[in-house]
Amino acid sequence: MIPVSNGTPELSELLDLDGDFHVLGTGYRFIEGPVWSPHDQSLMFNDIQFDSRWRWTEATGAQLDRRPNWKSNGMTRDVDGELLVCGHVSSDVVRERRDGSREVLAFHYQGGYLNSPNDVVVRSDGSVYFTDPDYGRWDHAVGVARPFELGFHGVYRIPPGGGDLELLVDRDQFDQPNGLCFSPDESVLYVDDFVGVYAFPVRPDGGLGSGRLIHDGMSSDENPGDGNPDGMRCDERGNVWVTGRGGVWVMTGEGDLLGLIRTPEVCANLTWGGPDWHSLFLCTSTSIRMIRTLVGPAPLARSRVPAWAS
Repeated sequence: MIPVSNGTPELSELLDLDGDFHVLGTGYRFIEGPVWSPHDQSLMFNDIQFDSRWRWTEATGAQLDRRPNWKSNGMTRDVDGELLVCGHVSSDVVRERRDGSREVLAFHYQGGYLNSPNDVVVRSDGSVYFTDPDYGRWDHAVGVARPFELGFHGVYRIPPGGGDLELLVDRDQFDQPNGLCFSPDESVLYVDDFVGVYAFPVRPDGGLGSGRLIHDGMSSDENPGDGNPDGMRCDERGNVWVTGRGGVWVMTGEGDLLGLIRTPEVCANLTWGGPDWHSLFLCTSTSIRMIRTLVGPAPLARSRVPAWAS
């Protein structure tokens, strides 16, 4: 059975609690940025500390896809199905096309280099949203020590088709913005940091209204030290699944906790995939794991099938 803390009856409608964790690959150092490729039923993820990208399929298991990899972090697909990658130490957001070419979408703001883009999502109009904490500029295993140029940590938008980078939040809004995801109807952008999870209304022009803290209780009865929110995803019913030290926190779109899925290791990110989109892949430090859920991702996430594969 899958261990759960602070569980509510509603959680059993979202998750097969009688299931188990399936280990798909292990021996990594710190994995992040999972993204599902429906055209070939593969999962890609990054091992930041080992500076590598991996690709898993049921037939082949996990195989090395690229090294070095600029210690890349979050990944997603754009509206055409091309891969978007956050360069943790290259301090950029790039588009990687299937022909092998790379296009830098963002690397500076008002004359200063970005800190270290962390996670990225795409709106249905083609605009790209990403967070920019400074972890990749630290002198540690997942970063390269470098001076800070901006002096703040932002959440940004790249307009459809490119253009000037837009800072979406006040410069002092976040200490270290991290994971982000849209509600199913894209009316809300959720962003987390050390404090908790924030909800921002999305304006018609793609900008953000004033955010509100919807959940700051990223701890549990058993272990008050749980928390440190990281990657997040929204399911098709509008619930928000947030990774952290304790595992995966499942909450409503209003921030009401439905339960904490206890993972064997620190969980840094997650994504849905599989033939029916009900396999939830978890980046748990040294291992990529999968559990089965009774819900899938928001419908727009399923639609990112590359045009060349449709």
